[in-house]
Amino acid sequence: MRVDVWLWAVRLFKSRSAAATLLRAGRVRVNGYPAKASASVKPGDRVTWRDPLRERDVEVVELLPKRVGAPLAVKAYVDHSPPVPPREERLAVGIRDRGAGRPTKRERREIDRLRGARRD
Repeated sequence: MRVDVWLWAVRLFKSRSAAATLLRAGRVRVNGYPAKASASVKPGDRVTWRDPLRERDVEVVELLPKRVGAPLAVKAYVDHSPPVPPREERLAVGIRDRGAGRPTKRERREIDRLRGARRD
């Protein structure tokens, strides 16, 4: 089954085109490798991508031929993603005053450290 259809069928994306757009951009990985929308998935595969709030990691349990209701969709995958960070943590990252201009090198490093990004 195509990975874009499966992501849409199990209700992880609102539309198939939204899933395909993320796949075309190379942001979705199947078993650790970048995948195209036409890549096939089978039970046991791991699908990962970056959500606006967190890193998503989902294991395929069942292939669904069409979109199903939420209670059935949840049974088709196992979610290995970390929990969503609390609202206080999400709001604390990188808020700058309007009109403050570009961040300095020191401010960029602080923002990266808050986000957990590493630059080597």
